[in-house]
Amino acid sequence: MNITKKLDETKLTVTVDGNIDTVTAPQLDSELKLDGVTDLTFDISGVVYVSSAGLRVFLSAYKTMTAKKGTMTIKGTQPAVLDVFKITGFSTIFNLA
Repeated sequence: MNITKKLDETKLTVTVDGNIDTVTAPQLDSELKLDGVTDLTFDISGVVYVSSAGLRVFLSAYKTMTAKKGTMTIKGTQPAVLDVFKITGFSTIFNLA
């Protein structure tokens, strides 16, 4: 998995390529430094698989952003990943673009 971060004042864009699973999810979680961030965007157009461990990372980030009255968007969801969000009900929680 490759992670690229771009911080523009209070907007953080995290681009992820590769699978987000039980092995890689802790790495993604540790890369998320959300102090001072009010607008978080995940670009996961290069992700074809997300496990429950990956969903936990997204949910944790969402809770953090909601608590600070910020926003979180997940964009570029591939069909298989979108199916996971729909099946788990997360498509109704997250802002998917």
